[in-house]
Amino acid sequence: MSHYFTREEAEALLPAISVALRSIQESRLGIRAVEEELEAIRMEAMSNGHHLHESTMKLQRELESLLQTLHIQLSKLQQFGCELKDPASGLIDFLSLRDGQEVYLCWRLGEERIRFWHHLDTGFAGRQPL
Repeated sequence: MSHYFTREEAEALLPAISVALRSIQESRLGIRAVEEELEAIRMEAMSNGHHLHESTMKLQRELESLLQTLHIQLSKLQQFGCELKDPASGLIDFLSLRDGQEVYLCWRLGEERIRFWHHLDTGFAGRQPL
């Protein structure tokens, strides 16, 4: 059975969700940077780059750590019961009821409180003020 959030319940989670979202965003940026470094090393290794093994191993350990952090933070969001719609912008939806219909309360990282909702099938473009 689904949990339906009230605006107050969802807003009470925003400080903890904000911390998790920022960590997710930082991890994603770090992962991208490490992947780019690994690709550069792979290209260099093609032209006699045997000395790059240690650098590659260090970057792979860093990548594993970032992926683990990302997984932990995504699990935290899942435990809160909200839905991550866009990690880059920090877009979160909370399942709710409005006039007896299932809708999403819609919030984005940086917004002080939840001020919008939308139907399940309309997404961010269909946001309407509460």
